[in-house]
Amino acid sequence: MRRLNKGIKENSNAKKMVNDTKLFNRELSTLAFNYRVLEESFNEKVPLMERLNFLSISSSNLDEFYMIRVAGIKEQIRSGKGKDLTDDGLTLIEQDKLIRESVETFLDLQNSCWFNIRDKLNEEQINIICIHDLLCDENYYLESYFKDKVLPILTPLAIDNNHSFPFIPNLGLSKVLELYSENQKKTMDALIPIPQSLPRFVKVSSKEERYLSIEDMIEMFASYLFPGFKILSSGLFRLIRDSEMEIDDDKDDLLQSFESALRKRRRGICINLTFSSSTSKKHIKKISKYLQVSSENIFISQGLIGLRDIKILNKFFRQNLMYKPFLPRFPERVRDFDGDYFSAIKQKDILVHHPYETFDSVLQFLRQASRDSNVMSIKQTIYRAGKETSPVMTELIEAAERGKSVTAMIELKARFDEEANIRWARDLEDAGGNVVFGYLGLKTHAKICLVTRREGTGLKSYAHFGTGNYHPINAKIYTDLSLFTADQVLCRDANKVFNFMTGYAKPEPLEKLTIAPLSLRDSLEELIENEIQFAKNGYPANIWAKMNALVDPQIINKLYLASQSGVSIYLVVRGACCLRPGVIGLSENIIVKSLVGRFLEHSRVFAFGNGYSLPSGNARVFISSADWMPRNFKGRIETLVPIENPTVHSQILEQVMVATINDNKQSWLLNSDGTYSRIEKDKNIFSAHDYFMKYPSLSGQGTALKLVKVLTPHLKPN
Repeated sequence: MRRLNKGIKENSNAKKMVNDTKLFNRELSTLAFNYRVLEESFNEKVPLMERLNFLSISSSNLDEFYMIRVAGIKEQIRSGKGKDLTDDGLTLIEQDKLIRESVETFLDLQNSCWFNIRDKLNEEQINIICIHDLLCDENYYLESYFKDKVLPILTPLAIDNNHSFPFIPNLGLSKVLELYSENQKKTMDALIPIPQSLPRFVKVSSKEERYLSIEDMIEMFASYLFPGFKILSSGLFRLIRDSEMEIDDDKDDLLQSFESALRKRRRGICINLTFSSSTSKKHIKKISKYLQVSSENIFISQGLIGLRDIKILNKFFRQNLMYKPFLPRFPERVRDFDGDYFSAIKQKDILVHHPYETFDSVLQFLRQASRDSNVMSIKQTIYRAGKETSPVMTELIEAAERGKSVTAMIELKARFDEEANIRWARDLEDAGGNVVFGYLGLKTHAKICLVTRREGTGLKSYAHFGTGNYHPINAKIYTDLSLFTADQVLCRDANKVFNFMTGYAKPEPLEKLTIAPLSLRDSLEELIENEIQFAKNGYPANIWAKMNALVDPQIINKLYLASQSGVSIYLVVRGACCLRPGVIGLSENIIVKSLVGRFLEHSRVFAFGNGYSLPSGNARVFISSADWMPRNFKGRIETLVPIENPTVHSQILEQVMVATINDNKQSWLLNSDGTYSRIEKDKNIFSAHDYFMKYPSLSGQGTALKLVKVLTPHLKPN
């Protein structure tokens, strides 16, 4: 904990996040979340290889933060908007400076963590070695490996006035060398771009776990690339490019516009350049000039550059250094009906809690729909399908090939999944499915599947609403909720939403469902206002909400008003949170916590007491695809789904939310100064993740939580 707060306070970011306003800075709050991720890599109670994984995730998060968030800020500054104010009162130039300061500290902490983990690996006889650590037989093996599997892929490049500087792809690593030829009596600067297809680490022994980085191997055998030269100095650098996409609104073909934008993104300007500490000042100056990178965007690393790549080491290592495996359960209710989803859902709504309950339940629902001769149509939203394989898209393609009416609303603007989504869209169209890309100005972020089936003399619909993507890999590590329902009102609403997405016509008034951008913000503000009125009239007034980010100033101000009116508010916000809790006269009735652990908290749940103390069977409970951010209210199609079935209502409120609130093993409290503090544990240590891995399926048995109801939401910010 001291590391995390030290990292923020050293740069005075904690105070400047507040900046005498009611809001924290979004970008600095996002970095604060990444500090919490990094802190797990220091946590000695976490298995060693999982600590390494957290370190890799923190690096990947920082890369994406630069590619998108920092790239956008720098573009605005370049366009002359540097003195424009953010919501928290900082100018864009001030914000950019604070980001730089925080990132410098963050990188130092990352390197410290890497050295610590590397030493711990050595104790486990897992050695990340340097060139001088190699044994003779390992040298022979590596030379053969280099000549057979690396050398044919490499391209040595001289850097001089006769050669144009090569294109280095986003996140690309390159060796830079100063070479000297005895025969020619001259020096030469050279570059060796390291193809991203090469593994970052190579095992150098068949008997022992000893690994050498690819950059060290290339330097070791550089003479094969530059015969007759010896190395005078060497360095390594890595760049990050602006990866935001600009879509041409005037193009008639949306798919063509995206493909053009993807090509441009690959050549985005360089916004971050990191050099190894061994790189000479001459090379730093030369390369930064070629890439047109100013000094404020250059970083010098004392450790391993590109720590996201260390995740490959997890493929080599022992299970005893990983989390204990667990087997996701299959929903009990579906088993009760011999795997017949339609019969099970028709009897009563089913809630599935991922990853504790298998994502195969969603796939099997689709599979049954694809093969059922009575199913007439399947409509599906797709945000992130999967880059290499996609069981969901495979089932939709098969359903289309079987002659069913299949409509897929595929979102092309799912960041970094655009190319995969384009490929899947073409495959589905080839199979005879209908593919729609939606509004150019809106992302379709809603998670809906609607199946219509011929039953008796009529048609009956079945719907799936989710808080997470239809992505089988994410579903193994993201906590999300899936609701299966045969509520015909919700199904009618879902069909209206699909018609809105495919036909562009504003739907008739929805009966139960609420969607963005049409009414989601208004509905949430009305729900908050209802709690305010309950408080003013002397009734219990409570709000529990769980989400990934809370950024929207309008909603935050509404929550402040609710707090001032006496509404008790408990927020679980995994990532960025711009709301300042615990401020007397402003937000003293608001608690904000963040849960960071084995699984990534991703589900969105909103509960309003409705005149009763939470948890209560009378509360109004919703699941949603939307975080509380301006983009979710204005720039996306999102859903807010009411939970009315008593069993599912209880499962979400009295199990998912109570367990999340009671967690004191992997939770952090947000303080009023912008820092985060680990919740101090007492003898009753409770982990929400451990609980849901251990206890029976939500969809079959829901009483186990009573055994661990030892805490109540009484925590107060420091």
